[in-house]
Amino acid sequence: MLDDIDRRILRLLQADPARGVPDVAGAMGLTVAKVTRRLDRLREDRIVQGSHVIIDWAALGYAVSVSLRITLDKTVSRAFDDFLAAARQVPEVIEIQTFLGRVDVRLSLIAKDLADYQGIYREQVLTLPHIADIEALMTIATVKSDENLPL
Repeated sequence: MLDDIDRRILRLLQADPARGVPDVAGAMGLTVAKVTRRLDRLREDRIVQGSHVIIDWAALGYAVSVSLRITLDKTVSRAFDDFLAAARQVPEVIEIQTFLGRVDVRLSLIAKDLADYQGIYREQVLTLPHIADIEALMTIATVKSDENLPL
């Protein structure tokens, strides 16, 4: 599926997503047109799905990070759909994951401090529909956070 040139392009872009096509082409000894064609194909195949900015939430004053493991009331037919639609509306929720097993959903949320978290939890999280059980895990340290693949 991927050849060595594709892997080299992806390694360079993983290391620096803001790197321009001319810079990638120069680093690889290829023409801009060839790298552009390869990137277009990687995007069409949905291997490359854009680039994003990683924000240091703590630098913006969000010192608290909490992971909420939620079990939903599965006796309600639309529990997942209703819950997910409502959870998407909470601005401090930065990630939503669904699971198979005892825990149905994990929400990652950020807050400025513990008082801010308490307000978000009481006023927004606890009002989300169809929650049967909830467990909060406060992040103490992020040991590894890396989306790069070993190409």
